[in-house]
Amino acid sequence: MLSFKTDKNGDGHKLVLEEQKMADIAKYAEDIYYSERYSDDEYEYRHVAVPEGLRKYLPNPPRLMTEDEWRGMGVRQSPGWEHYLVHEPEPHVLLFKREKDYQVKYPMGAPSQALHLRKA
Repeated sequence: MLSFKTDKNGDGHKLVLEEQKMADIAKYAEDIYYSERYSDDEYEYRHVAVPEGLRKYLPNPPRLMTEDEWRGMGVRQSPGWEHYLVHEPEPHVLLFKREKDYQVKYPMGAPSQALHLRKA
């Protein structure tokens, strides 16, 4: 359940949940588990286990998350990772993949990011 707090004048609402989320991320960020990378011929993979204190911020029902969503939960990874699979028995274990040798192929980030950086 979301809870709201009204300011003194009663003309604005502040989402307490977002403040609590930021505090929880700061508290539990070091408890996020990052596996070693493993690969096949096409992709490299890794899994990230979200600690108990952050699991309440995972989508319910479980679904794939956008990069902004998983980064917004405190998950920190180099560019190119995609949340590609939800493991139903353990939805707190996020499964990621990215193109093999991504950082070698795209030292400036993905091609669309590199174009944006050159224009700036």
